[in-house]
Amino acid sequence: MQCPLLYRFRVIDRLPEKPSEAATRGTLVHAVLERLFDDPAVERTAPKARALIPGQWDRLLESKPELTELFSGDTEGERLSRWLGEAEQLVERWFSLEDPTRLEPAERELFVETELESGLRLRGVIDRIDVAPTGEVRIVDYKTGKAPRPEYAEGALFQMKFYALVIWRLKNVVPRRLQLVYLGSGDVLTYDPVEADLERVERKLLALWEAIREATESGEWRPRPTKLCGWCDHRAVCPEFGGTPPVYPLSVRPAEFAQDVQGRMGQVRAEAGQPVALEGP
Repeated sequence: MQCPLLYRFRVIDRLPEKPSEAATRGTLVHAVLERLFDDPAVERTAPKARALIPGQWDRLLESKPELTELFSGDTEGERLSRWLGEAEQLVERWFSLEDPTRLEPAERELFVETELESGLRLRGVIDRIDVAPTGEVRIVDYKTGKAPRPEYAEGALFQMKFYALVIWRLKNVVPRRLQLVYLGSGDVLTYDPVEADLERVERKLLALWEAIREATESGEWRPRPTKLCGWCDHRAVCPEFGGTPPVYPLSVRPAEFAQDVQGRMGQVRAEAGQPVALEGP
């Protein structure tokens, strides 16, 4: 949805990407918040959470040795120390937004998978699921960045509605609440979905998958320039920046056949009633 060409580079070409400090910090903070719930409720304190950071960082390095590249040349350890300090601040802020001594998550870092009637398979990993004594389900996701402006909130909620759809199809239960916890700005964004919301998401996903399948077969992956381009690892091979993409590794169907399927694709999108993000201007 962000950029069709980026999807191709990552999923089809599998071009390597350098580890990022921001993304790795997010992974570290997520690991700390997950592990904190291993302890009894009374021991879930901010000092205890901070104390988990060095050990979780060591575990990350052990599982992904390439992360050492992040601080290459940092002989005095100043950048690493500052980076770990920023992770501590994010963890501490969480305690001003939620009280872990009053929470007993039903699931943490839960891998979920379901197959829709269409045959489309959905997968994801949910940060936390809370279940009330009365059975209501809350899906919680931690974000280490800042909350988006109101006009961009819908995009942020799409991921949560995706999770809610999977849970609905798996358990036949519509989650009572979706909650995004933004540690970077100290905001909490909530949304209470209904079945009609999740049905719309399902239609959008079906249309999106049709667009992905069409682009895969035709080889037409269009770039969509945004402000995020500045952080992209693939500008050197992106035509928007004067680059040339690598040779397409999959077979491409004849152009006349692609035009015929494109016509049918238009009907799929119209029935879905939702714009397809992969379609360029």
